Amino acid sequence: MDTVNTAYDTIILGAGAAGMMCAAQAGGRVLLIDQARAVGEKIRISGGGRCNFTNMDLGADNYISQNPHFVKSALSRYSQWDFIEMVARHGIAYHEKTLGQLFCDGSAKQIIAMLLAEMGGAEVRLRTTVASVTKSGAGFTVTLDSGEVLNCGNFVVACGGKSIPKMGASGLGYQIAKQFGLPITQTRAGLVPLTFGDMFKPLAGVALEARVSCNGASFDEAVLFTHRGLSGPAILQISSYWVEGIPITLNLWPQGDLLEKLRAERQISGRRDISTKLAEWLPKRLIAYLADLHGWRGNLADHSDVALAQVVQAITAWQLHPSGTEGYRTAEVTLGGIGTDAISSKTMQAKSVPGLYFIGEVVDVTGWLGGYNFQWAWASGWAAGVAISAISQG
Repeated sequence: MDTVNTAYDTIILGAGAAGMMCAAQAGGRVLLIDQARAVGEKIRISGGGRCNFTNMDLGADNYISQNPHFVKSALSRYSQWDFIEMVARHGIAYHEKTLGQLFCDGSAKQIIAMLLAEMGGAEVRLRTTVASVTKSGAGFTVTLDSGEVLNCGNFVVACGGKSIPKMGASGLGYQIAKQFGLPITQTRAGLVPLTFGDMFKPLAGVALEARVSCNGASFDEAVLFTHRGLSGPAILQISSYWVEGIPITLNLWPQGDLLEKLRAERQISGRRDISTKLAEWLPKRLIAYLADLHGWRGNLADHSDVALAQVVQAITAWQLHPSGTEGYRTAEVTLGGIGTDAISSKTMQAKSVPGLYFIGEVVDVTGWLGGYNFQWAWASGWAAGVAISAISQG
């Protein structure tokens, strides 16, 4: 039987990182709705179960958006240090792993428990979704998939993007935005492995530190060759900058002058086979693959400076054309989303629809790998929650 006019101050669609943070700040009677079996599912699986919850070295440059300035207000008003203070206040032990990335010593479930505690008396309904949302006077009428009808003063869209569909990701947030006339920036998979057909099957399992560049961006981290193509942190990072039809550049020796190193070795041990020598510095299977690809033969002494320079060029400026990505199935985030020009950067409220808010991944803001997307979730959720609280108290 349909139940009509159950009233809430705020209904939040999505009980993930951004939605829970918003609920913790909003005050009043709050309802979170999520189709998942538990709150914070993406938090639970993140960071190998330890949740890379933020990054100490964080700024607007670590985010991709059509408006690169949009993130500045929320990130400055609720910074990584604010979230770290909350984590410490709840007695959660944490450590820096690498590149400013902070992880729980124990379990990601500690972060979920912390957010639930911060949410206080907020109500949560799981395995539930929204069938429709309509403007109703100063607020909204929300119909659930069960047929139940609810009313609220504020409606917050925090249901994420399209990444990891097996966890229930969908385009519902974009549909709601379109319904209310907000523009959508084209979406695609981000922080995702790149595919190359069968090209790298012989190298599957080979990993090394490398520099990957594309579209003016460059990352120095691990690269992993797979049966399907390339993965590893550096590849996930560059995937957010890659667009179909353009190459990526792999530098397999980013740490120094390889030409000078080879010339010096030619003086000392000119009779050594060039591939044998290179295989002392780089993975053997990778060098054998490149030697076969480029026809490297002979001893170091047989190679002129020009010939050595060609070898170095192949290793440090290897241009590759991905055939695609592994898509939303394995993507950690969704690039693009609800256009930021239509949203207040201070409150996350739609400029044209009072009481309608968009936070987290559903917005056209995508962070780098390494805790940046969680920090955007915390900051945008906090900004919306504080704005809602201020309105209700005003």
